[in-house]
Amino acid sequence: MRQAISVPRANLISLGVCLGKFSKTEKFRLHVTGLDILGRYAKHKVWIKSNGEMPFLYGNHVVKAHLGKITEDTPEHQGVVVYSMTDIPLGFGVTARSTVDTRKLDPTAVIVFNQADVGEYLRDEDTLF
Repeated sequence: MRQAISVPRANLISLGVCLGKFSKTEKFRLHVTGLDILGRYAKHKVWIKSNGEMPFLYGNHVVKAHLGKITEDTPEHQGVVVYSMTDIPLGFGVTARSTVDTRKLDPTAVIVFNQADVGEYLRDEDTLF
């Protein structure tokens, strides 16, 4: 940051981490580039099994069959960070059901709605920044 002070303002394009963008309707949309910061401070987390990593990285939602573990007392419609079983952050989303309701569901039921994942770097590389 200190070195950016010595660069003229006209030549400075950006500085820091891009957390997201504002849409045309003035709503802030989080990008996957802010995943490292979200992962550090996330209160609710979900870990998925290795057989569920690729479907999630392709943009699909997390189903119960792919769920490894989930933070206790996670409410419904709560933002969560999705990790692999080796604690690598893969993306983030919103829970479809609470932790208590999750135990009663069948294996094909959606547990986490995918909002962003690291696969977006490849799928949307032209429009990401």
